[in-house]
Amino acid sequence: MGHLNTFPLSYKVRGRRIVIIGGGEEALNKVRLVTKTTAQVVIVSRDIEADFSAFEVTVLERGFDPADLDGAALVFVAEESADAELAKQAARARHIPLNVVDVPAECDFYTPSIVDRAPLTVAISSEGNAPVLARLVRARIEAMLPPAFGKVARLAGSLRHRVESLIGDGAARRRYYEELVTSTQVATAVDASPVAGRFEAEVLLEGHVARGSAKGIVWLIGAGPGAEDLLTLRAQRLLQEADVIVHDQLVPDVVVDMGRRDAERISVGKAKGHHSFSQAQINTLIVRLAGQGKKVARLKSGDPMIFGRAGEEISALRKAGIDYQIVPGVSAALAAAADTATPLTLRKVSSGLIIATAHGADDSELRHWAALAQAGLTLALYMGKSTASDVAARLVAHGAGPLTPVAVIVNAGRHTMSAYSGDLRTLIGWQGTLADGPAIILVGEAVAAGDWAQAADLAAQTFKVA
Repeated sequence: MGHLNTFPLSYKVRGRRIVIIGGGEEALNKVRLVTKTTAQVVIVSRDIEADFSAFEVTVLERGFDPADLDGAALVFVAEESADAELAKQAARARHIPLNVVDVPAECDFYTPSIVDRAPLTVAISSEGNAPVLARLVRARIEAMLPPAFGKVARLAGSLRHRVESLIGDGAARRRYYEELVTSTQVATAVDASPVAGRFEAEVLLEGHVARGSAKGIVWLIGAGPGAEDLLTLRAQRLLQEADVIVHDQLVPDVVVDMGRRDAERISVGKAKGHHSFSQAQINTLIVRLAGQGKKVARLKSGDPMIFGRAGEEISALRKAGIDYQIVPGVSAALAAAADTATPLTLRKVSSGLIIATAHGADDSELRHWAALAQAGLTLALYMGKSTASDVAARLVAHGAGPLTPVAVIVNAGRHTMSAYSGDLRTLIGWQGTLADGPAIILVGEAVAAGDWAQAADLAAQTFKVA
């Protein structure tokens, strides 16, 4: 990680001036930004060309006078003129932070892209190197923070002394504030009126005080196929709230690290051929942690409800009376379809999708799958990497067409994804080596509609001797 050339901070401007030298479009752009503060904004220029009438600013249509910087917190120079040069010299002589628009080398500070949810602000800066990137990041954060978020933040601030008087434990206070700022009910109420928001916040506070100790909860979160940008916004938010993250072996560190920095991390290490925790032990662990009043993120690869054994964990939580919530994730079959532009259902070709595990499949299951494949449905087979050839042979033996299109996608949804395409006949004869990582086998006529231009051809390999 590189070192910063600037130090990000919030600078007090209340009761002071922000002086802008310039009367054109660049000056107007800065006015739009700085008038969001409580500072007095003063514009000085001999040539006032832009329309500043929509803003509460003082416009001085004249040359620059050093006295204009009296009480100034910041100075922006947004024109090239003799007055601009005088203003730069005066600002530096008085040690007032200076920003020269579009001249990074002359700037003491840069203006970041700002997400305004006052009193909450998020500033994104690229040190003047990539303002377009900063704006794109800002747009993403804007989408994550609802407009009422600022009102909720202001409400939280107004409750600080009351919360401290009623909840002595710091961790318990943090849990209250987390529930307050993430409550849809509170956000809706405070957006309607401050009084309604205060009422909902007080009800929430009374509940926390009445419980005495926080009530634990388990979030069963789908981590998706492994790419951190395929997490849902809800998953990201809950990972930031979790006290402890219990994660599977297949969940990459980059996803686990999206959790709160001080959250405890427990790897339950379930991988093929190596189970450091049995399922019963995992059930006991998450029940115990939630029973201690902790917020537990049970982080599972893909979607928790597809081959994630979530049903057993939910049963244990219900039996123990522990609250839980399911957060869906992108399952590997869907990631594989996206990676290869494969329509898993296709009009007049495939009317449905079957998700199954090839691991340990018996003849009755394979006979059923073969019939479904013949009927036009697409099969997405999980955990069949080591038995792919055998499964293909048994599907054909039970009536599936030997020329039925088939594909194997390894590490779906990740930058290390690799794909192999062919048909059931060629998969039977496959003797090559698949890339390391979990694999999905897609079978069905719709598979042929995918983009396999970069895929390895199964038919290019040597056939086994029958």
